[in-house]
Amino acid sequence: MTVARLLLLSLSPIASDPRVMRQYEALSDAHDVHVMGFGACPPGVRHFTAVEQPRASRMGVLRNALRLAFRRYDAYYCQHPQILALEKAAAHVPANFDLVLANDVMALPMALRLAGKAPVWLDAHEYAPREFEDLWVWRTLLGPFFDATCREALPRVARMSTVCAGIAREYERCYGVPASVMPNCPEPQALPVQPTRADRIRLIHHGAAIASRKIEVMIDLMDHLDDRFSLDLMLVEQDPAYLAALKQRAARHARIRFIPPVPMRDIAAHTNGYDIGLFLLPPTNFNYLHALPNKFFEFMQARLAIAIGPSPEMQALVTELGCGVVSGSFEAADLAAHLSRLTPQDIDAMKHASDSASQRFNAAATRQWLLDEVDGLLAGRASAVH
Repeated sequence: MTVARLLLLSLSPIASDPRVMRQYEALSDAHDVHVMGFGACPPGVRHFTAVEQPRASRMGVLRNALRLAFRRYDAYYCQHPQILALEKAAAHVPANFDLVLANDVMALPMALRLAGKAPVWLDAHEYAPREFEDLWVWRTLLGPFFDATCREALPRVARMSTVCAGIAREYERCYGVPASVMPNCPEPQALPVQPTRADRIRLIHHGAAIASRKIEVMIDLMDHLDDRFSLDLMLVEQDPAYLAALKQRAARHARIRFIPPVPMRDIAAHTNGYDIGLFLLPPTNFNYLHALPNKFFEFMQARLAIAIGPSPEMQALVTELGCGVVSGSFEAADLAAHLSRLTPQDIDAMKHASDSASQRFNAAATRQWLLDEVDGLLAGRASAVH
């Protein structure tokens, strides 16, 4: 396979976006990859163009809301501050790429424009039209915009991927475009399985403190667990008021701690001493129903047992692999009943199952898959040209 020129595009801070960085690492050894996104150039990235991350003014937000309300989607997109910033940055990027890989639906129309006649691969991450459908403003304004964008732009992509099977099926059902599954797997880590103590069972949850995730349900879980159990919450602040409310709610429990977040690359090693990775996620929107997040696979890399509610994507893997427990509902008391019945031997068996699964679900495997698929797409294009 000859070296190709690829454009990797994401409207995110690239250096702190693990999914995008894994794409770069998968493709950059074999191809010449130019990256565009927010923030500073990530370490190791050879060709990078920064997109200015604009601050939205109140008047700008109002104008955009009116454009969405009146279904003036082309005007909304073209005048969106992020797209204007992307367009400005793109003027300094050499053209004639062999393939453009766009992350998320918001970047797709611009990616199609920058690609010209080159194929575009969309990595959709989440299901854009229903991403935050639990919020009225999303259902009323942004959801219909993303639906219209998908209907117009998805048939024009050469390949598409997303994070799990349920989201892939919904894209194909609604828009007729098949999507491959590329899960959010972290780097492989050579970590030991730590034995579980009979008198102390340590639970850990880590991730963003987002109100839609109902993290308070995991705090309430401790109302139903005995003194063997403790819970540490390693949360990245998104909404200061929500995080403050969580801390107030947890104040009645001496066995709940809030600990500082660590860089994503260090999470597995930092949490290896815990026993159970906890993620009880009520399905407040479509994407939460079909969640298969980074943290799920980080629990595996940390060699932890996994405790979840009946989220179908995670449940399917926990059941297949035997690496955790699944409650029958998203109620705290239900999951607590399952946890209370576990013996240290049960938890150790689940940890060993996570150890085995970590060899299969890691970034090395997904990197190789992406490189093979991109090379196949490029080879197909070359055959078509010749």
